[in-house]
Amino acid sequence: MDFHALVSGARTCRRYHGERRLEEGTLPWLVDCARLSPCGGNMQSLRFLAVSSPEKCERFYPALAWAAYLKDWPGPVEAERPTGYVVILVPLSKEDRTPPNTMIDVGIAAQSMQLAAWSRGIGACMFRSFSSKSIAEVLPVPEDYEVAMVLAFGHALEERRLVPVGEDESIRYYRDASGVHYVPKRALKEVLLGEF
Repeated sequence: MDFHALVSGARTCRRYHGERRLEEGTLPWLVDCARLSPCGGNMQSLRFLAVSSPEKCERFYPALAWAAYLKDWPGPVEAERPTGYVVILVPLSKEDRTPPNTMIDVGIAAQSMQLAAWSRGIGACMFRSFSSKSIAEVLPVPEDYEVAMVLAFGHALEERRLVPVGEDESIRYYRDASGVHYVPKRALKEVLLGEF
């Protein structure tokens, strides 16, 4: 797949084929892609927890907050929920993390996993809105780490499309009456301030 097409297609996905489980080994493969990604100072301080069993996925789901711009949508119905999650952990110890590099590393790892997932036709959604307490009630988060980000995965159900930012300048994503999800993006000429 062309990389530009991969990046364009790897849009945030919030509705999945809930009855279609991820293939065994998918989540470890995604974590391996994150593990091999660049990181500041080669610190390799991130750790990961993967959730794939239906029972754990069901218990994990309420820890997440879905789609801030879609005010009237509480999240996917049970049949459209993710079938896997990866939790990215960062160390609490200052010796093991170098702000802001550690959070940049989290972003790099998350993007690597999202792109890797889409290369196999798997949708993903990144979360910074979650309940750490609820996650710790479901998963064995080590005492010397904290949750930095969560990624949800599953076989994409919803259609996502990129559109130009309109005259109103709104960058808020939205859905049409048939459920197609639109993501406004600024034009290249607006964000590329020059080539020297």
